[in-house]
Amino acid sequence: MNRVWYLIGVLLLLAGLVHLGVFVVDGGPWEGAVSWRKPFTFGVSFGLSVLTLTWVSQFVRLRARSLWLGAFAAASAMEVALITVQAWRGVPSHFNMETAVDAAVARTLAAGGGVLVAVAIAMTVAAFRAGPDLAPSMRLAVRAGFATLLTALVFGAVMIARGVVEVVTGNQQLAYTVAAALKPAHAVFMHGVLLLLALAWLLARALPSEELRVRLVRLAVWTYAGFATAVSALALAGVTVVSPSTASMLCAGAISGLAIAVLALGRFGRWPSHSRLGRWPSDSRLGQRPSEDPSHEETTGSLQKDRR
Repeated sequence: MNRVWYLIGVLLLLAGLVHLGVFVVDGGPWEGAVSWRKPFTFGVSFGLSVLTLTWVSQFVRLRARSLWLGAFAAASAMEVALITVQAWRGVPSHFNMETAVDAAVARTLAAGGGVLVAVAIAMTVAAFRAGPDLAPSMRLAVRAGFATLLTALVFGAVMIARGVVEVVTGNQQLAYTVAAALKPAHAVFMHGVLLLLALAWLLARALPSEELRVRLVRLAVWTYAGFATAVSALALAGVTVVSPSTASMLCAGAISGLAIAVLALGRFGRWPSHSRLGRWPSDSRLGQRPSEDPSHEETTGSLQKDRR
């Protein structure tokens, strides 16, 4: 089924890029609730997320893996499709209760967000039960990565909740303002899972020392966490240098762009192979190094006795 999820991710990416072209040709505002920016950014972001989770999920022990990935891919495709439809209709997608159709779209988008959060929670829990054959550096990247993804989706849920409160109290225009304020916090955490896993994957190919790889991944995790926390604190404090929409695009673009560059470097660079996908060498058992394998010691001892 992986091919299906990868295909959905690629199609969402392409849909987003197509709407960037529409924006260039048609023009219109970049900011605001009605903009070609929304199908572009949501398409690219959800496409990357589906591709990332399909790849990263192989590093966690997850029951009904295809079901969880299918739910995430379906919810992502639905979100992008509805946002795109509303953009072509020239009406807001979120918090829009003007007509029965618009209200149905807004509620469906909120429900889809709930599915995304549920999948992220399930995968984060599974990440902390990572398989014993996973190298410590990769295990750290997996756990930190899923924690950042869950943080991003929690910020997204808070954005929706704050907007809904304003809509219910009759302040629909204010709903867009209060929700948009948290966009940078949501965006800066969104693709950390791709960046951290890509870095751990590259280090597994490039460095023979697992101890050094762990140190570098830990440094990357704390550096990224510090940067993302600073961006989030500024967003919560209402401090802005550029608009929230532009800031969110810059943050997400920088993180995902760096991750893609790391993956390209690992894929096309010439590296000695020290481990397979961040796992211990295949001659180890249950995640232990060969020298730590009890059966290895027993066999070695038996051979020594036979020689005597």
